Amino acid sequence: MPDGGQEISQLISWVGLGFLGLIVLIFIVVFMRFFPLWIQSLMAGAGITIWDLIGMTFRKIDPTVIIRSKIMAVQAGLDNKIITTKSLEAHFLAGGNVPRVVQAMIAANKAKIHDLDYKLATAIDLAGRDVREAVQTSVYPKVIDCPSPAKGRMTLDGIAKNGIQLKVKARVTVRTNLRQLIGGATEDTIIARVGEGIISAIGSSETHGAVLENPVRISKTVLDRRLDSETAFEIVSIDIADIDVGENIGARLQADQAEADTRVARARAEGRRALAVAAEQENIAKMEESRAKVVEAEAEVPLAISDAISSGKFGLMDYYRLKNIMSDTDMRGSIARGLPAAPVKSQ
Repeated sequence: MPDGGQEISQLISWVGLGFLGLIVLIFIVVFMRFFPLWIQSLMAGAGITIWDLIGMTFRKIDPTVIIRSKIMAVQAGLDNKIITTKSLEAHFLAGGNVPRVVQAMIAANKAKIHDLDYKLATAIDLAGRDVREAVQTSVYPKVIDCPSPAKGRMTLDGIAKNGIQLKVKARVTVRTNLRQLIGGATEDTIIARVGEGIISAIGSSETHGAVLENPVRISKTVLDRRLDSETAFEIVSIDIADIDVGENIGARLQADQAEADTRVARARAEGRRALAVAAEQENIAKMEESRAKVVEAEAEVPLAISDAISSGKFGLMDYYRLKNIMSDTDMRGSIARGLPAAPVKSQ
């Protein structure tokens, strides 16, 4: 029995030593992984403890990202009460880009842009916008070509009231409106609105010469319309980069209209000619019908005369007298027409 108790004591001792070794091993692993990060936090005054780093591991948060972002914020003099470790962790878990948000906050702080706070910056980042680029554009305005060459159009084509076409290239200088970046319209809307405004301004000009003499008037007219309303940008200026004279669209349209009117007139005349030809043919048909009736009636005359002679109602002398009258009538008709008279046939 004493030997059995000694073996149990030794077993317990070995288990204890193994457990202690395991703890030491875990401590060494944790120390090797988090000690450099904790030293960085300690030296920079970020206020992140080693227990915070261990907790980040269990919450599936990259401690390196949080440490470096917090150190950047502290070194740049940002308020620790606003940009806390918990807020950085929450943004990381939400799928945001923590370093980019902190960099944007630092840039806004250095540029004295008071419109951007941490809550707005994280909202912009989670909305899919590059908040750092937005701050940079707010500080350094960028230039947008109108129309965009990427869309396949190289110029904006407008027509003045005198019918002359003008081809215009413009450059729009914009800065980011951070307050309207979420839900605001993008660059495509700015390009479309500016293009529409330029074409409208050209169309309201009496002549193309007035536009060529004073292109600034177009820019001023477009700027007065507040085209940046409800967009993510603020238009700083609109500059006309180039103006070329195009075709005389008005003259071409007038020529096309005259050609169309000529075709319509020709079609109407052809219709009237066809009606006249149809009416002529109808009259000819009626004449032929009347002539046929006359021939038919003339064919019945000898029969009538024969019947009259047979019945004694019409004598032989009466017949000769009728023939003489007919011959005299033919002679008079020939004389009236200037033709030689037909010889009188004796019966």
